[in-house]
Amino acid sequence: MKIALGSDHAGFKLKNLLVEKLQHDGHEVLDLGTYSLDPVDYPDFGEAVGKAVAAGEADFGVACCGTGIGISIAANKVKGVRAAVVHDVTSAMLAREHNNANVICLGARLLGESVAIDALDAFMAADFEGGRHEQRIAKLTALDEA
Repeated sequence: MKIALGSDHAGFKLKNLLVEKLQHDGHEVLDLGTYSLDPVDYPDFGEAVGKAVAAGEADFGVACCGTGIGISIAANKVKGVRAAVVHDVTSAMLAREHNNANVICLGARLLGESVAIDALDAFMAADFEGGRHEQRIAKLTALDEA
C-alpha cells in the first residue's frame, strides 16, 4: 500500500517513527513533511495529506500534530476525505470499520509511541464493514457537495 504522511512540528518525531514502521512493513511512503522541528502550521500538512488521498496518490493518510485534532480538521476540509482522530486500537479499528476513514490522525502529545503504532496497525488491518454503515457514509459524502 502507499501511505501519505504529514505532520506539523509537534508531530514531527511521531511521523518519522511511523514512516520507518510503515517502510519496514513494506509499504510505500509519501512523506509530505514537515521535515524538522521548526514551527509550521498544521493546516498545510493536513491539507497535503488529504489532497494526496483524495487524488488517489495514496491509499491512506496518516497525519500527526500535538493533539491530532487540528490536523484532522484541516484534512476533513478536503473533498473525499474522512479523517478520524484516534486514541487507541479500538477507535482506530472502528474508524475504518464503521466510518470508512481514509486518514488517521494522531496526537503526538497525547499518545505514547507504542499506542500510536498499535493504533496504526489496527487501522491498516481493518476493512470497511459496509452494510448498515453504507447509508451513513453516503450522507457524509453528500456533505462534500453541501
